[in-house]
Amino acid sequence: MAEPTGMGLGQAVALLAVTVFAVPLFKRFGLGAVLGYLAAGLVIGPFGIGMIQDTESVLHVAELGVVMFLFIIGLEMRPARLWSLRKEIFGLGALQVVVCASLLTAAAIAFGLPWYAGLIIGSGFALSSTAIVMQLLEERNENNENDGQRVVSILLFEDLAIVPLLAVVAILAGQFGTAIEDPQPIWMTVGFAIAAVAAVYVIGRWALNPAFRLLARYGGREVMTAGALLVVLGAAWAMDLGGLSMAMGAFLAGVLLSESTFRNQLEADVEPFRGILLGLFFLSVGMSLDLSVVARDWPLVLGGVVAFMGAKMIGVYSVARFMKAGHPEALKRAALMGEGGEFAFVLYAAALAAGLFDARTGAIASAVVILSMALTPLRMLVADRLKSRETVSLEGVEEARNLQERVLVIGFGRFAQVVCQPLLARDVDVSIVDIDVDMIKAAGNFGFKVYYGDGARLDVLRSSGAADAESILVCVDKAETADRIVELVQSEFPLTKLFVRAYDRGHSIRLIKAGVEYHIRETFESALAFSEHVLMDLGFSDEEAREAVEDARRRDYERLTLQVAGGIQAGRDLSRGNATTPEPAPYVKPRREGRALNEEAAGMMTAEEMEERQQEQG
Repeated sequence: MAEPTGMGLGQAVALLAVTVFAVPLFKRFGLGAVLGYLAAGLVIGPFGIGMIQDTESVLHVAELGVVMFLFIIGLEMRPARLWSLRKEIFGLGALQVVVCASLLTAAAIAFGLPWYAGLIIGSGFALSSTAIVMQLLEERNENNENDGQRVVSILLFEDLAIVPLLAVVAILAGQFGTAIEDPQPIWMTVGFAIAAVAAVYVIGRWALNPAFRLLARYGGREVMTAGALLVVLGAAWAMDLGGLSMAMGAFLAGVLLSESTFRNQLEADVEPFRGILLGLFFLSVGMSLDLSVVARDWPLVLGGVVAFMGAKMIGVYSVARFMKAGHPEALKRAALMGEGGEFAFVLYAAALAAGLFDARTGAIASAVVILSMALTPLRMLVADRLKSRETVSLEGVEEARNLQERVLVIGFGRFAQVVCQPLLARDVDVSIVDIDVDMIKAAGNFGFKVYYGDGARLDVLRSSGAADAESILVCVDKAETADRIVELVQSEFPLTKLFVRAYDRGHSIRLIKAGVEYHIRETFESALAFSEHVLMDLGFSDEEAREAVEDARRRDYERLTLQVAGGIQAGRDLSRGNATTPEPAPYVKPRREGRALNEEAAGMMTAEEMEERQQEQG
């Protein structure tokens, strides 16, 4: 039988049970998965019902979830893209850390702490929670947008900042605390950090691809999965030995592998572990909240939460505005990064061991950090409400109300503008809704009547006549928004036909599985028409060019059908968005069935399919 402080089967079942109950419940009420995990951890932890007592051991394992999360982010961050963010990382990131640390140090001193203790506590709170921020960005599908990339850049600098901050603790300990016996020289600390980065870079740059080629040829799927975990954990371990963040090591490994032919395979292998362990991390943070400290020193804890969150949000907002960010982006960034993070615990533990403050101060500071992390989803809700209250001038623009036309068009960008022209030419009754006021006004100058409304909201769909429309044309330019609209229409208006603009191959597969009436990838037909004219210009006859195009269309349709039937996760194609199309079309039999692999791959296969075929061929 497991010890009370251990993790037995009963504790594991309890963790899963509270997660399955709490996370959907919190998401149902719009509070987000992160707050659900934190609440579940508080309930099941030592300061709740006490089902799990040893939170430290759980937290150490769960930190691997953050590590794997950063590895997957790194896979999406190619070196050229990372280089383009260098100003944001070392400019914006450094400025935010310095400004926030200064404001938070002043707040800590105002609570009566000595300046050196206030500096450590304020600097620790200035480092945001990578896990919570990245999880919320992913939930909101904003991690690849420009403002999301700026947040990622700041987080990367904060990961680097932990090294000099730990060095500051060692220096202050010699003056004001308990001097550390035989402290490691600063040059050695920096040298170890540089050596760890260099080792990860060298191995990732020249050794990983050959190693994975060998694993693909002589190993099985489970060996490839083991190799992927070895890369992630090995890089994290190397950085930890060098005194850097484990998450930084995993991120660097991901960046080095972002252009590898095995990128998609690595992401697919790591993803399941990442999701489970990241959820466990949030659970363990919730378990760590010492309610006895909150109850005993509640004025200090609550005052600290208000003062520290307020000071940091002011600092983040001010820096964002100083760097020319708009008010909505600055407000969102302040709400998103207004909490302390995981590195605060590391810094406070080092300062406590060095005697820079006592155990009571450390417990209160840690409780303030945990509560600020728990309040992040609520801050985001408030920020969204404040942003939604921004006055949008609807002068000359009608809102979508009581519309009852035969066809409802949602989104009126370049794609929808072309779609609507033949319909209007045949006097088809069309209602068009969009949320871009400037575009609506511009469309009115060209004779289009476009109504204001967010088609991803059920109330707008109802007022736009979705219940009476014969067909709904989803022409928005974001795949996640289109998926949301499809889900709402199929749930509330199941008899209405859906025609959807697809973004890429992966989006097409989701739409096929959703069972929409028709969909087309946004650049498909134009790309094929482009290719057909190139062939004719090169001297091929009209019939030969048309045959080649139909052959490409047929082959893509067959591959996509197999992917949907086999449950294969489609990747992006080489042009990242100009994926081929799933729609069936007439075709002629190809003239040469026995084409060589290189000819077929060069002309008829996406980059991911080429990689898969090469792996199969060894």
